[in-house]
This record gives sequence, structure tokens and C-alpha cells, in this order.
Amino acid sequence: MTSFDNPGHVLITGASSGIGAALACAYAAPGRRLSLGGRNAAHLDEVATACRASGALCETRQTDVTDRESMTAWIAEADAEQALDLVVANAGISGGTIKLGNAPDASDAEIFATNVDGTVNTLEPALAGMLPRNAGQVAIVSSLASFRAFGEAPAYCASKAAVRFYGEGLQRAHRRSAVGISVICPGFVRSPMTDANNFRMPMLMDTDVAAHRIVSGLAHGRSRIAFPLSLYVGIRMLSLF
Repeated sequence: MTSFDNPGHVLITGASSGIGAALACAYAAPGRRLSLGGRNAAHLDEVATACRASGALCETRQTDVTDRESMTAWIAEADAEQALDLVVANAGISGGTIKLGNAPDASDAEIFATNVDGTVNTLEPALAGMLPRNAGQVAIVSSLASFRAFGEAPAYCASKAAVRFYGEGLQRAHRRSAVGISVICPGFVRSPMTDANNFRMPMLMDTDVAAHRIVSGLAHGRSRIAFPLSLYVGIRMLSLF
């Protein structure tokens, strides 16, 4: 199994809060370059400040992952500054996310645009740089919800299933390449997204715990990083029935 334990340049979308922010802080280290994208510029600057305090060289970009041309330009610029070693397509929303900003709930179309199109808009330019040099790693943040259609969040479950299958298909398409492709399937992680949920969330975990598991899984080049294990097994069994 290939090791990806010391990426020199890491790009993360959705880095202004939740898992993305926790991953940025987890990867922040002297000599490492971080390219962080997010919708909330103020929160993104706070994350960048914390990362710089840990010694990382940090660049931020207020991004909309649904803007294909803008994402292609940003990722190409970041790769030109220093070859990208790891790109994490993390940006995502659920039905209640936008409500946190006193705006209407996200529509199903907005959920698919951010979660699915945003992932494609991140991975296509990232892989365009990595595949020719046969080096690097990309990661897609899906969800354990991708294994089961829950009535509380049908569009969210479907969008996360789509990106999980997209990632698994890319793994097969590029199986002879040295480029690593991982799909991350977390359970409930404390974040602005889960704060908007009005239903019980079993085994809710803190973002720093989730980030540690993701970093460890990516370092070992795991194709699927799913946690917590007991919830993963339970949802897989439900999906069989």
C-alpha cells in the first residue's frame, strides 16, 4: 500500500468550518503549504491564522465550488505555485445549512450543485495536474448517509451517494496510476451542518477526532475511510435489508 504520509502542498475546499477547518489545522506544520477555499472569508481567515501559527504557509481563496471556471483557475494557480500533493474535495451543504446564515433552506438543486458539481469541479483540475506526473492524492468527502436513503435528507443522501460512486469509479479508472484516490465516509461530526439537524445523531463526534481519523487513513492510502466503525457496519446492514 502506497504511503502518502507527508504531503508538501494540501488544498482543501470547504475549509472555513467543520471537517474542512479541522483538516486544515491537522495538516498545518512548518514547511507545509496549505491552499484553503471556503465561502465565508472571515471564518477562512481565522482558520488560516491558526494554521500559520503552527508554521504552515497558508493561502486562502473565497470560493464557490459550483463555479467551474473559477475552481479550475484556482487549482491550476495553486499547482503552479507548488505541485499539489493532496486535494480534499470537502465542500458540501445539507438542507439546513444555509438557514444558519438567516437565508432560506438549501433547495435540492443547490445541494446537488454544491455536493456533486462542486466535487467534480475540484477533482477534474486536480487530477489533470496529478495524472501526467503520476503523483499525488485526491480525497472525496462523502458520508455514511451515502449507503442509505433517509427520509429526513433525501437530496443530501443522494448527493453523497453520487460522489461516493464517482470516487470509486475513479479508483477503478486510474487503478494503474500511482495517484491515490480515497473516499471518506464519516458519520455525524459536530459542525455548522449538523448543528442545523433537528433529529437524533448517534455517535456524534468532534471535528478534531474526525480529522485525525481522516489524516491517518489518507496517510495509509486507504481507498475508503469510513467511521465510526459500529455505525458504518450498522448502516451497511440496514442497506442490505
